[in-house]
Amino acid sequence: MAGSAKHSLASPYGHPWLAGALFVLDIQLRHHLEVVEYSTHPACIFRVQIAHAHRQLMLADGCHLRPGDRIAQLHFWNEHIPPVPRRGTTLRWARRMQGCISISLQELARYLSSEPDLCDISAICGDVPSATRAQCRQIAYIMAHYGFETIMETGQLSFANRIHRLGENILISLTVFAQNPAALRLDTLQRVRVPIYLSRRTLERKFGSVNAVGGAVGAA
Repeated sequence: MAGSAKHSLASPYGHPWLAGALFVLDIQLRHHLEVVEYSTHPACIFRVQIAHAHRQLMLADGCHLRPGDRIAQLHFWNEHIPPVPRRGTTLRWARRMQGCISISLQELARYLSSEPDLCDISAICGDVPSATRAQCRQIAYIMAHYGFETIMETGQLSFANRIHRLGENILISLTVFAQNPAALRLDTLQRVRVPIYLSRRTLERKFGSVNAVGGAVGAA
């Protein structure tokens, strides 16, 4: 779930020159990967890319993914993510993030149902960057609240994939440094990924109406 770095006068960054350069790079990457903004809601923190499953999986509700199946892959929309307070994450910040995730998934359910050419999409996925392996379990627990299942990759990454992962971690670190320096950690370059999956059936059941998990988005 790689993010973006949009420069905005309404949301000044700690390093606006770097944010501007990353914004240009982000536009090029999103164009290449065909990552789209599926909602105009200011609290939506995800973009989506129609990708293809690379492994066979069976989710808890019976959703069966095969290699090559089209899948909706989520990417963080970083400039919409509530900034972490300088003193670190707080309960108020966490509750605001919960509201943003709920709104984002409601908007995604609405988007998928409004696009007939996406009727074959049976699952949603994402790779959540985790600062350390020890935090993977915490992320899995949080995302399970929204119906996501964490299914870790088996085996070792290839050398090419390790280089690609390092490049992603460098880009993530630069984005965090430009937008929200208080959130930058020393171990950012060692981030691992937490693969999460949500069946479309579960998405529609939990977020296809106003009765969604989570709460309203409040002030930070």
